[in-house]
Amino acid sequence: MKALSVSDILDGKKILLIIGGGIAAYKCLDLIRRLKERGVEIQAILTKGGAEFVTPLSVSSLTENKVYQDLFSLTDEAEMGHIRLSRENDLILVAPASADLMAKMATGITDNLATTTLLATNKPVMIAPTMNSQMWGNKATQHNLSVLKTRGILVIPPADGDLACGEVGTGRLAEVADMITGIEAFFLSSSDSSLLGRKITVTAGPTFEAIDPVRYIANHSSGKQGYAIANALRQMGADVTLISGPTNLKTPTGVNSINIRSAREMMNEVEKSLPSDALICVAAVADWYVKDVAKEKIKKQDGKIPTLNFAENPDILKTISNHKTKRPRLVIGFAAETHKVSEYAKNKLKNKGCDWIVANDISGDVMGGDNNQVYLIRAESMESWPKMSKDHVAQKLALEIEDYFKEFK
Repeated sequence: MKALSVSDILDGKKILLIIGGGIAAYKCLDLIRRLKERGVEIQAILTKGGAEFVTPLSVSSLTENKVYQDLFSLTDEAEMGHIRLSRENDLILVAPASADLMAKMATGITDNLATTTLLATNKPVMIAPTMNSQMWGNKATQHNLSVLKTRGILVIPPADGDLACGEVGTGRLAEVADMITGIEAFFLSSSDSSLLGRKITVTAGPTFEAIDPVRYIANHSSGKQGYAIANALRQMGADVTLISGPTNLKTPTGVNSINIRSAREMMNEVEKSLPSDALICVAAVADWYVKDVAKEKIKKQDGKIPTLNFAENPDILKTISNHKTKRPRLVIGFAAETHKVSEYAKNKLKNKGCDWIVANDISGDVMGGDNNQVYLIRAESMESWPKMSKDHVAQKLALEIEDYFKEFK
């Protein structure tokens, strides 16, 4: 059976859209339009809070279906009923998902049509939260989010930026394009994905190069982007090995994790992971290591600065890209630059011998931050992606990789 392409993966799918309260509910109107263009059949539940910002008529006109609002409507229950609503769709999407709605989902409260439907469903549920940044960061909200994730609820994370309350921070409803990317990734993961069973190695995080038993040389990489990519590929059916330098991140569910410290250790583990279908080098690997690591802590001496003798670390991306016998079919490198981003990335693509380069400008708060803006560079083309969360970058890249491997299905 031929794998579905990204362009037709949504055709014929049925989605129940639950529109929660919040000014961002207006984005759901455009979301409905874009999903309809892709062949999705949409039914909608409009909550009381959602109805403060969009009208039943506008939602009904765009979905071309009746809009459901009242749990105790005799007419609605006779025509459809919340049990049928909860069971007759391929996916339930809650957008916007307010802090209140998330709390009710986490605790099983059923005081309206939306929450009752969510508790009664046996279908996958995806939420797109939005709220004030302090509310999002509150321990109660994060606890509820954790509870929902452990129950298998899928999450399209909120974005950073200006909020309706006048503050700036994390809490904006994801853009329509990002929500669609998340929905596409979900359906690809449950379809005949070309990544199903593919063996993919991902490197992530920094490397630590020892100076003495106490000190080391490292960089500011948090590992967030690499971990997000490993998670996105796993969700789409790939057999993922994540080779990671030291981070504070939890290994994504279902991903085989190997922890290392130095670049040489990472090189060794990458070679041991071969053969694989793809290698994605996201890690920020140190270019040099200290040749003579002190066996004891180097003591500070007034007026005397120790001299460190460096040697060059192995070039993992270049070595594997030019491997004689075990080169993966697809090798992707990352290029973190502070200026001339696309120019340096194109040179790196040529010099390393890899297939793609994902380049990003790290002159801002990318290292350790939650957002990224990248270029996807191939030998014949360059795409500039808008600024988005690292989770969304990961999902979009995973879709590109899935599309690449369709040729070898």
